[in-house]
Amino acid sequence: MFYPLKLILMPVLLSYSLGLNDLIVSSVELTVHVGDSVLLGCIFQSTEKKLVTKVDWIFSSGEHFKDDYVLFYYANISVPVGRFQNRVRLMGDILHHDGSLLLQNVEEADQGNYTCEIRFKMESLVFKKAVVLHVLPEEPKELMAHVGDSTQMGCVFHSTEEKHMTRVDWMFSSGEHAKEEIVLRYYPKLKAPMGYPQNWGRFQNRVNLVGDTSRNDGSIMLHRVKESDGGSYTCSIHLGNLTVRKTTVLHVILKEPRTLVNPVTLRPEILGGNQLVIIVGIICATILLLPVLILIVKRTYGNKSSVTSTTLVKSLENTKKANPEKHIYSSITMQEVIDEEEPSGKSEATYMTMHPVWSSLRSAPTSPSDKKSDGGMPRTEQAF
Repeated sequence: MFYPLKLILMPVLLSYSLGLNDLIVSSVELTVHVGDSVLLGCIFQSTEKKLVTKVDWIFSSGEHFKDDYVLFYYANISVPVGRFQNRVRLMGDILHHDGSLLLQNVEEADQGNYTCEIRFKMESLVFKKAVVLHVLPEEPKELMAHVGDSTQMGCVFHSTEEKHMTRVDWMFSSGEHAKEEIVLRYYPKLKAPMGYPQNWGRFQNRVNLVGDTSRNDGSIMLHRVKESDGGSYTCSIHLGNLTVRKTTVLHVILKEPRTLVNPVTLRPEILGGNQLVIIVGIICATILLLPVLILIVKRTYGNKSSVTSTTLVKSLENTKKANPEKHIYSSITMQEVIDEEEPSGKSEATYMTMHPVWSSLRSAPTSPSDKKSDGGMPRTEQAF
């Protein structure tokens, strides 16, 4: 019921800052991933004891965008505002001039400038500090590893202040109703990772801390992954009364049995990026040489045809010389001409004309003119 009253009084309280002296500290930059938690520090260093009366956190996404209130603190009441509700809280010790802000489950829209303002009782001084937040895409929450391999699981807490973690815990669960197992515990003061107090469990000698603990990095490396290692791994980073958690799901893949690989199938992999260049070169060379190949083939075929025809002609001539055709001559009888009516009594001269008959004519059908006469004798030709 007091919250609306505080929101109404907020502009009035802010108006008090007009004309006051501001102590502005140079801005710092921080890079996080979507889904991470980040601590935006705002600490006023002073040897004098001062009473903090008001703390404001303001967000701006750009030069031409309206500023949004993230959280304000007044009269021992902390009020988150707008879309930052349920995601921000004041983590600093107000009595020690600490107005640090914890932003959880970072969103892409959270990228921008954050300005902290601290006011003190009976003083005109306003302490201001700016933080530029860069937000990267979310890191994968699920990992895949083959049996026998090693895999790293990250767990980093981001902060603009040098707040050192007091403990790191890694827990494992194979299912919803399964009992949690301790994977690793680390106490920075002891400078050594600690396993399960009674026994190291099945993760003994297979897990080691690889993160830089001075930068609040509690990442681990799991070696010789087993099929039973598949499940959820939860990391907890403790910074005094602040605890930040991150969960990673590990999927274990069984290795397939090795099979013999045909060297031909490896050839494309050996070529790599040059494979496309080689293929294009072969195609271009084929296109350029195709007309030349066609011309060569035509000339070769033409020469072969002329040689073949010449050989055939010579073969026929040799055959004729070796076996000359026998000429068949037709026998022609003299036509008996008796001209009793001729008064001179002289007989006319009869000439015989002999025509050669070639073998090709032997097979030709006999024409009617070649038939013998009724007397069985062939017809005679007379030349006058």
